[in-house]
Amino acid sequence: MIEGYPEIAKDVAALKATPNLVDWATERRTFSWDEQWKGIDRPGGMLNKAYECVDRHANGARANKTAIIWQSAAGEIERYSYLDFKKQSNKAANALRSLGIKKGERVFILADRIPELYFAVFGTLKIGAITAPLFSAFGPEPIKERVSRAEGCTIITTPKLLPKVNEIRSQLPSLRHVIVIAHREGKPVAAGDIAWSDIVGPASEEFEIEPTGPDDWSIMHFTSGTTGLPKGAAHVHNAIVSHYATGKYVLDFHEDDIYWCTADPGWVTGTSYGMFAPFSNGVTSLIDEGGFGARRWFENIQKHKVTVWYTAPTAIRLLMKAGTDIPKSFDLSSLRYAMSVGEPLNPEGVVWGIEAFGLPFHDNWWQTETGAIMCANYPSMPIRPGSMGRPFPGVDVVIVDEQGKEITEPMVEGALVCKPGWPSMFRTYWNDQERYDSRFKNGWYYTGDKAKRDEDGYIWFVGRDDDVINTSGHLVSPFEVESVMIEHAAVAEAGVIGKPDAIAMEVVKAFVTLNDGFEKTDALMRDLNRHARARLGPAVAPKEIEVIDILPKTRSGKIMRRLLKARELGLPEGDTSTLEED
Repeated sequence: MIEGYPEIAKDVAALKATPNLVDWATERRTFSWDEQWKGIDRPGGMLNKAYECVDRHANGARANKTAIIWQSAAGEIERYSYLDFKKQSNKAANALRSLGIKKGERVFILADRIPELYFAVFGTLKIGAITAPLFSAFGPEPIKERVSRAEGCTIITTPKLLPKVNEIRSQLPSLRHVIVIAHREGKPVAAGDIAWSDIVGPASEEFEIEPTGPDDWSIMHFTSGTTGLPKGAAHVHNAIVSHYATGKYVLDFHEDDIYWCTADPGWVTGTSYGMFAPFSNGVTSLIDEGGFGARRWFENIQKHKVTVWYTAPTAIRLLMKAGTDIPKSFDLSSLRYAMSVGEPLNPEGVVWGIEAFGLPFHDNWWQTETGAIMCANYPSMPIRPGSMGRPFPGVDVVIVDEQGKEITEPMVEGALVCKPGWPSMFRTYWNDQERYDSRFKNGWYYTGDKAKRDEDGYIWFVGRDDDVINTSGHLVSPFEVESVMIEHAAVAEAGVIGKPDAIAMEVVKAFVTLNDGFEKTDALMRDLNRHARARLGPAVAPKEIEVIDILPKTRSGKIMRRLLKARELGLPEGDTSTLEED
């Protein structure tokens, strides 16, 4: 344990609800995926995430149960039952099929958290196509990279976000349709684009789901690497059993829960745990279109009587910055369980929840590639602040040495790896099988994380094995940012690092050298910032840009990001034997 942060004990009998997983050690010994499949209805052998999340509830006792409580940015409320959800996603499916979109094609969705986004996701799954949500804060360049790599046939977006699509659509030869959800903004739809209301409004509420099986593609999320373009991690319908089981045992869903996941659907948490886990368990989800605000968030919990809350460390640190007076001014007594994911949660964040509203935050760990939670602090298990918890009962997550041999000694650093074969494991990087294969060796999936394991099986994050930047839980590729920076006429070369930050964990910092004829001026720096934000969007663009004379490079010409980071932070430079001499 980290010094100064004692273990947080649990009195299971005193919890507001008896956990679905009471004894982790026993469940670890007896867990069976076959048993979990009993909670999934596979009619006629078909396995489809949309059916398991929506239709099976709409066809049964939960038909009139609220699936979605939607709150607009302005505070208006709309409610959709599971039956409403089925009808709306059926209409979306019929509309998409009428455009000739076929099984296996890629449908990208670029929208804020509005109900139509959710209807579109499940409508896409119903026709057997692959849904690919995009983060609404992306700039044109990240959108182009992702749609291009996946050869997307359709983008569904809104008038507010359409200009980003218009900027790059001529560079997307695979793009056949742009569907605009314009009715909520009261905007006209340009010639050549398709109004959502025109095709979905008159569509039938009846739809026969395209027969899909466990190994058919379902969803694609993009994740960043050290080099090269973002990778499209593709998942199959089989993943639903992982979402269902982790929803039951980690998120601890009970029938009467009101659940709130604050993650944007453009990130994997916003689909795996903003959609698939809660809906497959038949619970009610709060979806808030509005952005972060400490008062707004606590008011949401009070107003909607949220019981289970899943958020991110960056948000928790912002809440901490706002202080404990704000949460204490609201009635948060409905809340029984709070969790965090996206990056390691510092111990202060874990225990702050107790001070603020009487509950600790439970950290857990997983990745875009794993598709579902792999390690967790469970509601029935003592918390060791700073630890990501213990492995989910049905998966093997261990620490290995450089030879791929499991490290059994406690608190010895090594590579964090997973035994392939868990149900939600990604099946490829789209159009990049070689990159996918490189993640598997010695019989393990290598996560790229370094960690330690204590004597009781709790796992502790140490760091990354690569240069990927984790900023507010979003993984950013240094290469992607560097590529955009050198598009600017003034920039000769660029090197990008993650710089530690008290709120975001890391912020993106770019070092650039200038072409002849350019010099550093306030006007140039403003233009570099404008260029980066316009091309990349605020989530990816550098928060800091520094002009330097020479970038450190190896003799083969590779930029040494490690050395940039060491010099920025005043750390030892380590081995510089491959450094190119001036």
